[in-house]
Amino acid sequence: MTPKQPKAELDARYSSALNPRPGAPDVTATDWAEVQRQLRVAEVFWITTVRPDGRLHVTPLIAAWHDGALHFSTGAGEQKAKNLAGNAHCALTTGRNSLSEGLDLVIEGMAERVTDPARQNEVIAAFEAQYGAHITSPEGMFHGFGDSIRSGNDLLFAVAPGTAYGFGHDSQAFSHTRYTF
Repeated sequence: MTPKQPKAELDARYSSALNPRPGAPDVTATDWAEVQRQLRVAEVFWITTVRPDGRLHVTPLIAAWHDGALHFSTGAGEQKAKNLAGNAHCALTTGRNSLSEGLDLVIEGMAERVTDPARQNEVIAAFEAQYGAHITSPEGMFHGFGDSIRSGNDLLFAVAPGTAYGFGHDSQAFSHTRYTF
């Protein structure tokens, strides 16, 4: 997968640039490199999928950024897997529950199954780098993660961003960046 570089645009309607506060004149679009860095260190993500009847399904999970896409896994019988089988559109979010600091991120795109064993191994390595002992240690919460994907017991998905958003919080200066791919 070749990572795409997005067009980043500060949306002044939702940023402190339009509603001046201390530090607001310095508000700029968040650089895509910073978004990718944040995706690599985040521990908890939320996925939103659409049920066949149109209702939303939202649940937390772990995810890893690798090669221009956010990856996650799920069991074939899980609600999110069932939803994605009928409608691959989804959104993954991560961030902080704070108005004074942090960067909240939204990645919107289409979930695609990752079935190539070589690519699965690359993504599993990305999960191991991001989550460490949670995956690699026999006492880890997600120990056996890679084996479950390799055996087909869990499905691996990639979501390359179609659109992404970054909502920055820095004291009273806020930014809203839209990334178009």
